[in-house]
Amino acid sequence: MIISCSFSVEIGESVRGEDVYIIQSGCGEINDNLMELLIMINACKIASSSRVTAVIPCFPYARQDKKDKSRAPISAKLVANMLSVAGADHIITMDLHASQIQGFFDIPVDNLYAEPAVLQWIKENIPEWRNCIIVSPDAGGAKRVTSIADRLNVEFALIHKERKKANEVDRMVLVGDVKDRVAILVDDMADTCGTICHAADKLMSAGATKVYAILTHGIFSGPALSRINNASFEAVVVTNTIPQEEKMKHCPKIQFIDISMILAEAIRRTHNGESVSYLFSHVPL
Repeated sequence: MIISCSFSVEIGESVRGEDVYIIQSGCGEINDNLMELLIMINACKIASSSRVTAVIPCFPYARQDKKDKSRAPISAKLVANMLSVAGADHIITMDLHASQIQGFFDIPVDNLYAEPAVLQWIKENIPEWRNCIIVSPDAGGAKRVTSIADRLNVEFALIHKERKKANEVDRMVLVGDVKDRVAILVDDMADTCGTICHAADKLMSAGATKVYAILTHGIFSGPALSRINNASFEAVVVTNTIPQEEKMKHCPKIQFIDISMILAEAIRRTHNGESVSYLFSHVPL
């Protein structure tokens, strides 16, 4: 059976000569949301707006950023092309899965970081943060983890994982000493949560006193919520680049960091022609 679905967009007031910002995150019905964003960008562009900026807190298809096996698509590049062709003049996003995705665009891209908000949350909500260790659940996140560890003046560790196939972890090896410390797992996103839940068990068995997980994008698909509920986390902290209200009802361990002020300040600075780099290391008041 073929189901036809189409979107019709009509801008309710004049945008002629205006600086337009369209906010749409890559979550939920991701393909519908992406198509809606593309049509809205095009509608504003042909309505003679001076500039159209797409604010995409969670960039769709960001994990498909390279050809990792034969005949695999590079979907992140395709999404970048679609946004440019639709008429976007500027992209604002947060914690891209790989920073190189910015190079897929021929238009300016501001990749904001959740790191300042994460540092603030750690200092305000983990009393023993001076005796913590920042842990990356895979080797790819080492740069992110070392940056946070340096700014907190604590040590870091990483977990090397070997996958049998996508979303299934075969074996984990911990590199670093977590004994008698609070372990804080940091990653850019969690989908089915198999990796971070295995990592939490590994850290507890290695002698960690508590385990927290801090993630920028909490996708939480499939068995993710039940896995978190059964895992040994004190809390799983995510930003609200993806709405989490419904998931928090089913999983009391999930907490969120509000990043709306970071995006709002980025929009204000962009509109006024000010530098956005201040937001890479500070949380706006």
